[in-house]
Amino acid sequence: MTAPLLELDAAGKQYGAVTALHPFSLRIAGDRAPIVAVAGESGSGKTTLASLLLGFTAASTGTIRYRGTEIAHLHGEARKSYRQDIQAVFQDPFAVYNPFYRVDHALIEPLRLFGLARSRPEARAMMEAACTRVGLNPADTLGRFPHQLSGGQRQRLMVARALLLRPKLLIADEPVSMIDASLRALVLGSLRALNMELAIPIIYITHDLTTAYHIADTIIVLYRGAVVEAGDAATVIRAPLHPYTQLLIDSIPWPDLETSWGAIPEVPVEQRAEQRAAPTAGCAFAPRCPHVMPRCRVAVPRLFAAGPDQIVRCLLHELAPACDPAQLGERLQTVSTDKYEVPS
Repeated sequence: MTAPLLELDAAGKQYGAVTALHPFSLRIAGDRAPIVAVAGESGSGKTTLASLLLGFTAASTGTIRYRGTEIAHLHGEARKSYRQDIQAVFQDPFAVYNPFYRVDHALIEPLRLFGLARSRPEARAMMEAACTRVGLNPADTLGRFPHQLSGGQRQRLMVARALLLRPKLLIADEPVSMIDASLRALVLGSLRALNMELAIPIIYITHDLTTAYHIADTIIVLYRGAVVEAGDAATVIRAPLHPYTQLLIDSIPWPDLETSWGAIPEVPVEQRAEQRAAPTAGCAFAPRCPHVMPRCRVAVPRLFAAGPDQIVRCLLHELAPACDPAQLGERLQTVSTDKYEVPS
């Protein structure tokens, strides 16, 4: 049996007494090309998960394996292959560029480091092809300094950079949160095209469920570093089961001329402080949950298989079969990934 491309097995991260990510399991097989969205508010553990996957941060518990080998044990060519296969597009399209270099430098350097071009003309041809694939005109993009490009152009150029390395997995960490709404569709369209045309799996990290709904096949919702709901993206967003997911969806500012935003009742300062504080026992969401029960503050809920396409960590669904957290990766592999067919 072929080892998965990348596998997290109960991998977690702690910083002193603070748990940034509870034991988390996920499997990217490499023979399928889903887009998996990881959603949650700031501080939910999304970026910590991305850092673990990219090898920037060492796991405090569990293991992270690349093609069957723990990434901490990768050396030489194996380490180089891992760095080439797992690529990222980061949140800030401004900070990733050195302002003293033309943007060509961000593309030609990885080609040189990984020995993917035998000559400068070949490197130029590869750079132009990558720009074209993400919807950029090479003549209007290459040769310029970063400040001469828009945020959307810079971000698509980072997608082109990742594409140059022929990755097996792309991790997009909030790739559209810092660009204009009018440009988000272009960047997301570039990511979806890569997924469909080149069969590249994508882990899409976001706080925006609207974009997750449009781009993702499956979704994982995190709260305070723990999975609270996961499954088919359309199912989870259309019919959320966990009160936190429901809160995220209710927070989407749908256009409504009848809504008076100034009429939203103010939450007392004392109550806001209680909601922000991490509970010492029971469900982490209990201080904010509108359906909280006394035992929610005592018992830590398990994951329950609420349906074939959905799992949830909530005592409101305790009559459903329990789901072993270690099997989360396997369950997500069985969730439908045919929302966007990969052309044959």
